[in-house]
Amino acid sequence: MPTPAFTFYSTMSASASFLAPSPSFAPFRGSKEVPRMFSVSDLKSIACNKKENRTSKLYIIPITTVTRFCASRASLESLHFADTNANQNHRINEFETELNEFFDEVKTMIRMGKRDDALDLLNANYEVVKDRMNAGSKGIQEAAILDVLALGYVAVGDLKTVAFLLNVMRKVIDNLKDDTPHLDLILMHMGSMYSTLSKFGKSLDTYQRAFNIMERTYGKDSPFLVTPYLAMAKVLGSTGKATKAIEKYQSAITILESKRGAESKDLVVPLLGLGNLLLKERRVNDAETHFTRVLDIYTKSYGQNDGRIGLAMSSLAQVKCAQGKSDEAINLYEHALHVMKDSNYLSADDSIMEKMRVDLAELLHAVGRAQEGRELLEECLLITERHKGKGHPGLVTHMINLATSYSRSKNYAEAEHLLRRSLEIMIKQKGSDDQSVSFPMLQLAVTLYHLKQDEEAEKLALDALRIREKAFGEDSLPVGEALDCLVSIQTRVGKDESELVVLLRRILGIQEKEFGYESEEVLVTVKKIVFLLDKLGRRDEMLPLQRRLSLLRKKYKQMIHH
Repeated sequence: MPTPAFTFYSTMSASASFLAPSPSFAPFRGSKEVPRMFSVSDLKSIACNKKENRTSKLYIIPITTVTRFCASRASLESLHFADTNANQNHRINEFETELNEFFDEVKTMIRMGKRDDALDLLNANYEVVKDRMNAGSKGIQEAAILDVLALGYVAVGDLKTVAFLLNVMRKVIDNLKDDTPHLDLILMHMGSMYSTLSKFGKSLDTYQRAFNIMERTYGKDSPFLVTPYLAMAKVLGSTGKATKAIEKYQSAITILESKRGAESKDLVVPLLGLGNLLLKERRVNDAETHFTRVLDIYTKSYGQNDGRIGLAMSSLAQVKCAQGKSDEAINLYEHALHVMKDSNYLSADDSIMEKMRVDLAELLHAVGRAQEGRELLEECLLITERHKGKGHPGLVTHMINLATSYSRSKNYAEAEHLLRRSLEIMIKQKGSDDQSVSFPMLQLAVTLYHLKQDEEAEKLALDALRIREKAFGEDSLPVGEALDCLVSIQTRVGKDESELVVLLRRILGIQEKEFGYESEEVLVTVKKIVFLLDKLGRRDEMLPLQRRLSLLRKKYKQMIHH
């Protein structure tokens, strides 16, 4: 596939720096397996931090409903609590229900926009469990409640409190024996939360302890080991330990093949995870094998017209891109989008569908089919407008993508219109000094430069430079980009050439640090400095740079001939 001259961003893309990643955590195994969350039968209520303007009551988890966990691991499939004492069994199930209901209540509050009420509920319950721990109770019940509270704070988006609670939980679980019932499940949640906080070392250690417990309890080939295998594989893959990650994926696949069969739907998740990692590692043909297998499993399980087929096709399309088979990739993407649209498998504004459209648009531009690519980008913009409104920050990415496309086609007037709208939305959303505002701002400066509107272009470039210097540091790559734009504008408006040399030397320093002393970027900037020094008659400064330029040119000529 031809290398695209620019990259489009979807709202799933990490590159779009103004779009913050949302926290995520692993789902629970099943309603009867995990002591989860809490709320409504036999509940205490308390005044809500004496704030009269909010909900006047909060539900407190009734910790007293259970005195201890007691579980039998004999029934592996259902993990039912077993106890000769029927009353004890009832209490445990009741506690489990309380945990579930509590978490459901937190999620409902968040969904209804009552974030402050959700925080009050979490905070009040933390005070209760803290009092209990201060009185000396630090067992599995307290660990389970802290676990649920931490997950609640993840859902609210308060990651600072999540980090604090994980430290508290760590002190509790470090003193619990590995045979404590349900400890493995709490450890799995903790591993996931550590991963959300990018504390990958702690995440891996926690998953490993959970895995060791499960392996001893269920045996080396139990399907229950698949979840920790996949969790560890994901962390290892994201921290650059691909070989170990691949081993974990393969172990999970081997277990599922032996227990569920080679065509089991359960194989899809590990096959996709392994395929994506292999693609990242440029083992394209191996990735294709796994993605093809996913497509076969989906086709046999759901038929030709199910939306899941589209997901598998989009994975295969990425493989075809990496193999340089652009036409095949385009056909797969188009077929995938068609199937997913017809099956209503995902809503039109779903981030997965959006990413597929953006990826296809980028590919179409790269092979010279810019008009078709632009139509897809316009579709992304219209869908987002329809579902989120005309002033939503989610529009900005699509506007910038579309403006980039118009600029490449030299339609600078359309690009200007879109960039002004995106800049207006970003300033309203983030304020005029936020670093995210500098991206549409600088792109608008470049567009206005092409439209010969130099005065406004210079002002915008200077504003973007100031914002970036404050946000990223004076010798950062984003600052170098802004300086480069500014030099181009100021050269044309006749800025003092000695001042331009000062700016170019700053750019050169940034490029040397970021790209290396012999990079192509350095060659271009040295050439500009030599040209200006020659015009200024500053030959003493020019000669050493001229020698350097000569050496760099020789190097690049040799590279071309080889």
